[in-house]
Amino acid sequence: MISDTKVVAIGGGTGLSTMLKGLKLHTHNITAVVTVADDGGSSGILRSDLGMLAPGDVRNCVSALAEVDPVMGELLNFRFKDGSLKGHSLGNLFLAALNETSSSFDEAVKKFSHLTGVVGTVYPVTNESVTLSALLEDGRLIEGESHIGVHHDGPKNGIVKLMVNPEKPKAVDGVIKALEKADIIVLGPGSLYTSIIPNLLVDGVVDAIKKSNAVKIYVCNIMSQAGETENYTVSDHLAAIERHSYEGIADIVIANNAIIPESLRIKYASEHAREVMIDSINVLKRAKLVQGNLLLVRNDKIRHNFSRLARTIMRLGSDVNYFENK
Repeated sequence: MISDTKVVAIGGGTGLSTMLKGLKLHTHNITAVVTVADDGGSSGILRSDLGMLAPGDVRNCVSALAEVDPVMGELLNFRFKDGSLKGHSLGNLFLAALNETSSSFDEAVKKFSHLTGVVGTVYPVTNESVTLSALLEDGRLIEGESHIGVHHDGPKNGIVKLMVNPEKPKAVDGVIKALEKADIIVLGPGSLYTSIIPNLLVDGVVDAIKKSNAVKIYVCNIMSQAGETENYTVSDHLAAIERHSYEGIADIVIANNAIIPESLRIKYASEHAREVMIDSINVLKRAKLVQGNLLLVRNDKIRHNFSRLARTIMRLGSDVNYFENK
């Protein structure tokens, strides 16, 4: 049964788009708030060549929420392998064309969403061209989203602070309005410093989250990421988000407790990644904690089971006992 629960999901990358596939099975009142700070791959090339905002994460979210023929869905994510278009996805080029004929990027995204029959709404978090930089423990500054996750200093020289240039870019109006009216606000899953936190650096977003009466949920990543969250526990992830917003931003933290197959542990360890350990005592000092088997293995990659995750989020959002104890 489809409910009328208003869910706002904040993030970017594979994590957000994967979760949206599950959420749209439960409610059509979904708003995806998507980072536009990507400067690598096809998105980076289009940003440089056309002066547009990064389309990749937006395209992924539109594709996840689109109600189109399966062939069209595949075409949106089709990536050219040869020639001058090598590396570009058709969806990114489609968005680029719409951007050229629109007054703003969020208008282009609105047109793209209409043409693809999106369930809900997808917003870029800002219409301003932003660049990320990360301050490391040794005082060095890593500039550019695509460089933040690839510095090779390991966990002994972690990220202290994420910054955005220009400072305090203006949020798209629809983003703030959606947050104000939300029943559930979800942060993550996704890359902590390059998908989730960049949205919190946009002017007005954190204030709107803080003022909202919504249930606020953080979905922690299953695996750590080299260059970003090496050796991070669940509470470390939450602490990083709070450093860039405010203490108590999450009412509930959702974490996977399923055992990772040994073969995948070895594979991810070779990439300096491991499962994120659940340090319950530290998490519970600041939020409620919900654990469960949220693991999905596909093509030797670890992902969230979007169906189970969505059911968990919707259950928490409608839990009468939770509201009584809030």
